[in-house]
Amino acid sequence: MTNISTKRHSLAHIMAQAVKQNFPEVKIATGPDTENGFYYDFDFWEVEFSDKDLKKIEKSMKKIITQGQEFKKFEVDYSKAREVLNAMNENFKTELIDRFESGDFKNKEKLSDKISFYFNVSKWKSSDYYTSLQDYLSTNSLEDFSDLDGDQVKNLKFIDMCTGPHVNNTKELDANSFKLAKVAGAYWLGDAEKAQLTRIYAYAFDTKEELDAYLHMLEEAKKRDHRILWAKLKLFTISDLIGPGLPLMQPAGMIVRSEMEKYLWELHQNRGYDRVWTPHLAKETLYETSGHAGHYLEDMFKVFGWTSKETFFLKPMNCPHHMQLFADNKFSYRDMPVRYFEPATVYRDEKSGQLSGLTRVRAITQDDGHLFCRVSQIKSEVKVITDIIKEYYTTLGMTDEYWVSLSVRWDDKSKYLWWEDVWNMAETALEEASQENNLPYKRVEWEAAFYWPKLDFMFKDAIGREWQLATIQCDFNLPVRFDLSFTNEAWEQEKPVVIHRAISWSLERGMWVLIEHFAGIFPLWLSPRQVTVLPVLPMFDDYASEVVSSLKSAWLRVSWDFSTDSLNKKVRNAEKMHNNYILVIGEQEKTDWTVAVRNYKTKEQTVEKLEDFKNRLVEEYKNKSL
Repeated sequence: MTNISTKRHSLAHIMAQAVKQNFPEVKIATGPDTENGFYYDFDFWEVEFSDKDLKKIEKSMKKIITQGQEFKKFEVDYSKAREVLNAMNENFKTELIDRFESGDFKNKEKLSDKISFYFNVSKWKSSDYYTSLQDYLSTNSLEDFSDLDGDQVKNLKFIDMCTGPHVNNTKELDANSFKLAKVAGAYWLGDAEKAQLTRIYAYAFDTKEELDAYLHMLEEAKKRDHRILWAKLKLFTISDLIGPGLPLMQPAGMIVRSEMEKYLWELHQNRGYDRVWTPHLAKETLYETSGHAGHYLEDMFKVFGWTSKETFFLKPMNCPHHMQLFADNKFSYRDMPVRYFEPATVYRDEKSGQLSGLTRVRAITQDDGHLFCRVSQIKSEVKVITDIIKEYYTTLGMTDEYWVSLSVRWDDKSKYLWWEDVWNMAETALEEASQENNLPYKRVEWEAAFYWPKLDFMFKDAIGREWQLATIQCDFNLPVRFDLSFTNEAWEQEKPVVIHRAISWSLERGMWVLIEHFAGIFPLWLSPRQVTVLPVLPMFDDYASEVVSSLKSAWLRVSWDFSTDSLNKKVRNAEKMHNNYILVIGEQEKTDWTVAVRNYKTKEQTVEKLEDFKNRLVEEYKNKSL
């Protein structure tokens, strides 16, 4: 059976063919498959193209699929490839050939001595796009295509440079299993200095049923969009006067954030971690010593002190500061491991166009931790961190299906800090720790940070979307750069290993994911609005006030509405703000010392003794029930 990646890749080329059919003057760039579909980049020149044209392209694609076109492949040398593409006036593909030949593409070696092309041949009907090619093939074998000169391909309307793989025949594809999604802008080769192209995104799956399920998930995701819910629930604020990417926490949002932070600390404090604090800025020499200055300076904010006349940088990460905490102690092997925990805000100069809500921000509060240990302790420490990660995300209901990316380097060593032997040691240590801790991991090349290999934990939310959240990184070199050591059993100075870890990646990212995971209906322990009390009439305000006082005495978060609005309006307002429990107080409740309870999440309605209700909520909060 053809895998989904091959199908998506084939559909990308079919989309390019369909676009060329409808807009012959368009130039084609590149079109890979993606996690949920595919895209292709085009240069429409001065031709107007928008989302309204997608239906026309989709219709042409379906027609191509039903024609049963066969994918054929041939290879030519670099010179002949340029000749073919120049004849077709496809300058983006020609630029790719130059990069392939020079080795300027992910590695420093030429990829191959040949360039692969493919074309489609229809068994059922010859089209104008292939007439000259089919005429040529009637007298020449496929292997002889390398002899085809530029004049003979000038009339070809569509041919693509690609190594594949593709389906053998378009009829292997389900014409109803894909949908063109949207049009967006994209820079050629991701370089803002190069041409801006039009990117057409599409979704694609094996079957129509899978596509429909995914489209349904997207509709659900729109309802859960944290940028909509944040405004509705008054969780945080983005101010133009303060600047993009610098969210302000409203009281309700601060409750969610504080509960996350408190729980994270609970999970660490009984596992040997000590809480620390470090300032928000430092001298450049700190980052020169750490090695970040040469690789990260352009992403940092520079600060000049007008009184001191000194230059500082807002810290982009906490690890160099934590190295100084360790250095100011005389530790022995008996003290190891040493574990620091700090939910600290760091600052990164993210591009303005990428900033959005809590998705991408410039003030990032990492639930950061660094531990210093011996090589022999790496595996046991990874297990401790893994146990914390599992417990945290089990509490959030996100561990039913997860996997771990062992992110390692690719071959271009110039992109990374440190030396070959310690990189190998770090990658081996993390892989062995993953094996011994039975983590569902996969090795993923090219995904390592520039400073270290890492374990990235990938969790799915309530509607099946996957997020990279927790991370563990193994570091042999910061201790060398900062000349850190402890005294071992032989009274010699030994270098520690540093393990970097973050459980929610950052509180901002964690909040964004949780807002959408819970659709703004938080479990009681996280909820900023746990209970609201609504008297039916003013004559029941006194008892309602006693209910409020009783619940507040148990440290529950309680609000009330003693207005003269109708009960229906009060309930609507309470539901709009996603109160977990809505208590309606009337004559019967006052007489019996009960509360009429409406559960916003389940819509269940019950009547309970006030004391029983209070005790139940205290247990629900304490157990962090979902």
